[in-house]
Amino acid sequence: MEETHNNRTSLVKGAKDIAKEAKRHAAKKVGKVVDRAADEYSSQRSYSRFQNEGDEEEEERPYGQPEEDDGTASDATEGHDDEDEIYEGEYQGVPAHADGKPRDGQLALGQPLSDSQKGRTELEQERQAEEEELAQQYELIMQECGHGRFQWQLFLVLGLALMSDGVEVFVVGFVLPSAETDMCVPNSGAGWLGSIVYLGMMFGAFFWGGLSDKLGRKQCLLICMSVNGFFAFLSSFVQGYSMFLCCRMLSGFGIGGAVPIVFSFFAEVLAREKRGEHLSWLCMFWMIGGIYASAMAWAIIPHYGWSFSMGSAYQFHSWRVFVVVCALPCVSAVVALTFMPESPRFFLERGKHDEAWMVLKQIHDTNMRARGEPEKVFTVNRIKIPKQLDDLVEMQSETANPAAKALFRVQAELRGIWRTFQRCFEYPVRDNTIKLAAVWFTLSFGYYGLSVWFPDVIKHLQADEYASRVKLHNNERIEDFTFNFTLENQIHTNGEFLNDRFISMKFKAVTFIDSSFQNCYFEDVTTVGTFFRNCTFVEALFYNTDIDDSKLFSSRVINSSFHHNKTGCQIKFDDDYSAYWVYFVNFLGTLAVLPGNIVSALLMDKIGRLSMLGGSMVLSGISCFFLWFGNSESTMIFMLCLYNGLSISAWNSLDVVTAELYPTDRRGTGFGFCNAMCKLAAVLGNLIFGSLVGITKALPILLASAVLVAGGLVSLRLPDTRNNVLM
Repeated sequence: MEETHNNRTSLVKGAKDIAKEAKRHAAKKVGKVVDRAADEYSSQRSYSRFQNEGDEEEEERPYGQPEEDDGTASDATEGHDDEDEIYEGEYQGVPAHADGKPRDGQLALGQPLSDSQKGRTELEQERQAEEEELAQQYELIMQECGHGRFQWQLFLVLGLALMSDGVEVFVVGFVLPSAETDMCVPNSGAGWLGSIVYLGMMFGAFFWGGLSDKLGRKQCLLICMSVNGFFAFLSSFVQGYSMFLCCRMLSGFGIGGAVPIVFSFFAEVLAREKRGEHLSWLCMFWMIGGIYASAMAWAIIPHYGWSFSMGSAYQFHSWRVFVVVCALPCVSAVVALTFMPESPRFFLERGKHDEAWMVLKQIHDTNMRARGEPEKVFTVNRIKIPKQLDDLVEMQSETANPAAKALFRVQAELRGIWRTFQRCFEYPVRDNTIKLAAVWFTLSFGYYGLSVWFPDVIKHLQADEYASRVKLHNNERIEDFTFNFTLENQIHTNGEFLNDRFISMKFKAVTFIDSSFQNCYFEDVTTVGTFFRNCTFVEALFYNTDIDDSKLFSSRVINSSFHHNKTGCQIKFDDDYSAYWVYFVNFLGTLAVLPGNIVSALLMDKIGRLSMLGGSMVLSGISCFFLWFGNSESTMIFMLCLYNGLSISAWNSLDVVTAELYPTDRRGTGFGFCNAMCKLAAVLGNLIFGSLVGITKALPILLASAVLVAGGLVSLRLPDTRNNVLM
């Protein structure tokens, strides 16, 4: 009876213990829900819910052990790490078998599964849950750090990098005519410079964006900007057109990584309520880059005196000085970036807790000192780290060839970039990637296409006006006369020149047709746009001129001699009657985006990213129809400014949305892919719209309008990220 009574007492006590454990765990779950809800509205931020559960809860008691006093832990569970638990509330005291040991191939009840015993899908689900928890905690940490001096310092440094991207785009258009003329590029090779730079930027955006998800934002930005600065500087000294193309392509490859890395980097140090506005302010540096390039081109390129030459083979003209000056923002960005830390969000994503904590503390302390509160303490002690699933596999052989090690590392990084790119087309970001790529492509196609078409149309109108003022001379006879002045915009037909002297003069846009030159003397003569068609030269002497076979079409040269002919293309920018005008037009078009930049920055968080993106693209498409009335230079310039001012809000919104839609482990890759689609559209826009100049006005207008409106409608299907934390 006494033994039976003891057994019954033990059973009753065990039942009470089990009921008490169930009640305690139910209360704990309710407490967690209340704590999470309170964190959103509490003025005091608490990070306890992101730390180990063992620090805030009682340890479980084994079955049958006497209940201990509150605030103490049992010997059986002392030192147990609740962070490793996967079955919350699992009773820990019941062994799997009578001997207390699990059988082979089985786990004891309540014991956590190791990562090696879990499937890939389960690990990815756990990582996804941990990333969501990290995103919430990181948002609270950034709010505690505040927005102040550190963000403004990084704003200026990244702004210089973004400014370099804007300069690179405008350098192409400003240098193109001068470089092709200076290097004697035939018409078949003209136009390749603009396309080759955009192709380099396309591959660079994809490569550097993907690499920034592996090596870090700061490190990749430093490397890509250094590549851009080196080859941009080198391109100003090379003489051959093929080498110049190669240098500009590699320069574009380097600067291609600026946009995806800059916006990813800056978004990761901004709190939610500041992100949209300040990313929009950052976009202004692209406009500043365009203004800088326009002003430098206006001030430098037309000044032919800013040049030197070593003989006739090596010439350093003013446009090369302009190329060197345009590399200065890139060099400044590289120098300033060396003093900035890596993105703390990237450190956390790669499992580097201590490095991330140090950067976050630096941000906090820098901002607090600037506010006059240096005594304020950074209260974060522990930050959630997501599981690391894709670790780099090192080579086993320590004595392997260094070249083989480097090759292996490169191959591993490339495979990692490709795997990350493939993950951009997996749930839940697949649909967003497709929509974003479509919006980037359509906006870029319309913008860059019309950006090429507008200046070319203006040049075409100017050329028509210039041609309308041509002077015609027919059946003239000039004998024993000295020409020592400039002949410009003239056509001489059936002319006869006898014993004439052409000394220290210039032919500019002059054409001789069916004319004869007998016993004439040409000395120190320079020609620009001048040709001799079906002409005859009898006993003529050419000394130090640039008249050669390329200027003579179906012409006969009889008993004539050429001495000390000028080599290379002779160019003086005062010959280009539209040089100042073209730079001024681009300057106005770039300056016109300033109001749009300010409006988009102030309203980005008020009316929403998608409303601004879709509305701006649709309005830009509608504004294209007003081009029907562009029959003069002033009207076209006004339309150019209107179009640029309306479209800039779409660019700013798209940059913000793209940075916010992708999680941190794919942000650089996804942004780089979208920016690569942007540059591909720029190449196609240059080719298609450039071929339509002077042919038709209807097709460019309808094409640009349809593409922009379609892209704007697609953008409205994107998810709104205004109230989301940065994943």
